[in-house]
Amino acid sequence: MIQRRTLLKSGAAAALAAPALSGLAQPVVTLKFHTFMSPQSNVWLAMHKPWMEKIEKESGGRIKFEAYPAMQLGGTPVQLYDQVKDGVVDVVWTLPGNTAGRFPRVEVFELPFMMSNAEATSKAYWEYFQTMAPDEFKDVQVLALQVHGPGVIHTVDKPIKSINDMRGLKLRAPTRQVNKLMGVLGATPVGMPLPQIPDALNKGTINGCVIPWEVVPSVKVNELTKYHAEFDSAGGSLYTTTFVMAMNKAKYNALAPDLKKVIDNNSGMATSAWLGKTQQSNDAIGRKSASDRGNTIYTVSAAEAQEFRRTARYVEHDWVEDMNKRGFDGKKLLATARSLIEKHTKSTKS
Repeated sequence: MIQRRTLLKSGAAAALAAPALSGLAQPVVTLKFHTFMSPQSNVWLAMHKPWMEKIEKESGGRIKFEAYPAMQLGGTPVQLYDQVKDGVVDVVWTLPGNTAGRFPRVEVFELPFMMSNAEATSKAYWEYFQTMAPDEFKDVQVLALQVHGPGVIHTVDKPIKSINDMRGLKLRAPTRQVNKLMGVLGATPVGMPLPQIPDALNKGTINGCVIPWEVVPSVKVNELTKYHAEFDSAGGSLYTTTFVMAMNKAKYNALAPDLKKVIDNNSGMATSAWLGKTQQSNDAIGRKSASDRGNTIYTVSAAEAQEFRRTARYVEHDWVEDMNKRGFDGKKLLATARSLIEKHTKSTKS
């Protein structure tokens, strides 16, 4: 009889506990992450994967990612922003500059000789977005904003030591501001997404390209070009490119509050700075991949860079005028971006 009572009590206790236990079993949220970067790239291996793994861990496994590099879910790099805006995918990492003129105010960071280092400039980019262009990406939940390390000129069979060497070359550039810069410097700009570079170099469609050192191995530019022109940091960086990591707004808003907090804790200025710093930290690997092949690397001195600076000012003036025509104060935007870069450069160790 005592045994029967004990069993009944334990059974009743189990029945009462069952609803509570089932209540603890929270559904798993699966997020599709889509980007154009290759699965072998440093960006994918050192930035995207660790970011996703950190969120999965901090959510206790309640957020899971399905990771799709190299446009594995279809479409083209140009379509990534609309894919996340429309909910085709949940998170993307892409270039605002893939769609020329659609996000004009953040282009200020792509102007010639603007950036200092990627960590500080990414912090400036985030603060600028918050204060000067909060509606620039209004259709999505912005998670992080960053830039890459200093842009480098890579050419197949002609070394670049001065502006005169740029004339007649067909050079791939990533965005409309960098395309303008190539044109002003005397080259013929050719716009195309990053994954198309190897084929274009192979076929002779282009004579070279401008990309940071970090991405060189993933698109075989160390194998397909022989000459590389980098700029001494004392003379400033030729250009950089802006990136955005964004989430579908409805998907973000539907998250449970504690999961939203996990995403928020892995978003913002600190995450932007980490992404920028991590990407630039891999520049040395890309540079070594070219030097190990015996390629020629020329460093444009600070004095030699002055010629590039003077000529490139047209791009800056043109952007300011474009902003004014769009109803923005171009000079104020430019001055703010410069001031923020200077502020964060002083407070950030290179």
